[in-house]
Amino acid sequence: MGYGRWDNNDWDKYAASTRGKSTSQIFNASSMKKDMDPRNIKVRESRDSAKNPDSTPIILALDVTGSMGMIADTLAREGLGTLVESILDRKPVPDPHIMVMGVGDSTYDRAPLQVSQFEADIKIASQLKEIFLEHGGGGNHHESYTLPWYFAAEKTDIDCVKHGRKGLLFTFGDEECPPDIQADHIKRVLGDKIQGDLSTKDLLEQVSKKYDVFHVVIEQGDYARAHKKDVYDSWSKVLPADRIISVKDYTQLPAILVSVMEVHAGKDKDEVANSWQGKTVGVVKDAIKNVKPDGKMPGLKVLPTIKLKLPSNPPKAA
Repeated sequence: MGYGRWDNNDWDKYAASTRGKSTSQIFNASSMKKDMDPRNIKVRESRDSAKNPDSTPIILALDVTGSMGMIADTLAREGLGTLVESILDRKPVPDPHIMVMGVGDSTYDRAPLQVSQFEADIKIASQLKEIFLEHGGGGNHHESYTLPWYFAAEKTDIDCVKHGRKGLLFTFGDEECPPDIQADHIKRVLGDKIQGDLSTKDLLEQVSKKYDVFHVVIEQGDYARAHKKDVYDSWSKVLPADRIISVKDYTQLPAILVSVMEVHAGKDKDEVANSWQGKTVGVVKDAIKNVKPDGKMPGLKVLPTIKLKLPSNPPKAA
């Protein structure tokens, strides 16, 4: 998917329709939509097209548990428009195709993973507001932030790899990195039968063949405020420091994400941070302090194949 092109007029009309509405009025789904249920999805595609000849898949996997619905709400009202327009204006990556995911807890929630299509136009916004804000989670100190890794590794087909580039995968939340994914959770959430549990290390290695993976810590979340050191310690055991993004003001997420992309693509950190205005400068500077340029030679670095316990039965087609 992703054959359209972003039009600012379309966004202005959409954003106007959210004014004066509560979060529950914008996100009015009372359960997971059938077409966002990963058990019903065979593959999600990011394809080059006449309007997007050099597509870049970008996955935004949003924690929708507890108080974290504020992230989706902020994006739906104004953040998404700022994000897409800034990417198109600053060009840290070409031709963005954006997928949104809703992430919950595979132990406790009815909808621990929800998945949109890759889109390049106003459909991004219309699919975002279709996400079911379950406001669930549990007492296990983490949400299922690595389910998007599994989905991206096994159920996306992206044209950018043909051009020697990877997509970008951002997970957002305020809790700790989850432990290894249990096979029975994969079966229940995604419908895939696998032979055994998947280690976080192997799963990250697999998804990293197609995506550069980042985790965005929302420090204003209830859990992070109370257990910030535990949150960062857990993620530091899994991801390098330059892939862990600290966010002290979630309303500045669009500027932060675009800035991460710019530095990742090789731009100078100070130049990037100072290109914004007002309080955004300091928030961005803090968020990107550890981000490093990608540093790869031209062409895709193909990682050695690892023996993931792949599905023994194909999932149902969408």
